[in-house]
Amino acid sequence: MRIRPVGAHALLLDCTAPADTAEAVADIPEAAFVEAWRAELWRRRERGDLIAVEIVPAARTVLLDGLPDPTTTAEQLTRWTSAVTAAITRPDQADTKAEAHAEAEAKSHAGTNAAADVHAQDHNATAEDRADDGADDGVDDAADVVVPVTFDGPDLPAVAEHWGVDVPAVRHRLTSTRFRVAFCGFAPGFPYLTGLPAELALPRLATPRPRVPAGSVALAGPYAGIYPGASPGGWLLVGRTGLVLFDVAADPPARLGPGTTVRMVVA
Repeated sequence: MRIRPVGAHALLLDCTAPADTAEAVADIPEAAFVEAWRAELWRRRERGDLIAVEIVPAARTVLLDGLPDPTTTAEQLTRWTSAVTAAITRPDQADTKAEAHAEAEAKSHAGTNAAADVHAQDHNATAEDRADDGADDGVDDAADVVVPVTFDGPDLPAVAEHWGVDVPAVRHRLTSTRFRVAFCGFAPGFPYLTGLPAELALPRLATPRPRVPAGSVALAGPYAGIYPGASPGGWLLVGRTGLVLFDVAADPPARLGPGTTVRMVVA
């Protein structure tokens, strides 16, 4: 993990592995680090440990914007790195390490004044406390969003061929996968969904379609996605849904934000 300054009040967390990264960590997908950092940062902000206006995950990075003191935040990120890495590499030990890390931070601030002591006690939350308030995934630890899909996309046979299975097996794979929104991009409300094994990554179309209908469920690279509106697109189309993904009058406008878990069901 590398921290890069972006302007006067932002930092970019680069989750790509440096060349000298230990093998056990280097083999972990970048998307896993992005998701772990997103969840940890949202949790820290919810608890008051982090002040940031925006926390924006992408394919390989997480942007923190609106930081009053980027230098101090960079120091915090460095201290939190081991806990985030443990959450990925040793999830069974992540809670214990997080508690120990929180206790160490609390002790480092102890004795400044009574208010600081109270804050330290709050900061040293137990694993049960974090589970009770949904801290494992930040503020987004809600039930899965169910997306009803009609699996009649024109590229289903091509996907089946790439995967070496028949069309019903493609449908079964997609409906049995618990997806998570890694980030949104390309178009407002377009979710990039992770959850498929890396070996099932698919190439985009050599020539993009000039128009993909709204609600199209598609696959490309390691991601699944759903087009919130009609647009050009080069992803492989496997189905369609009537679920509205982006509504400017809604709060928030995007139905599927980063961290949201998604399950597809046959419509």
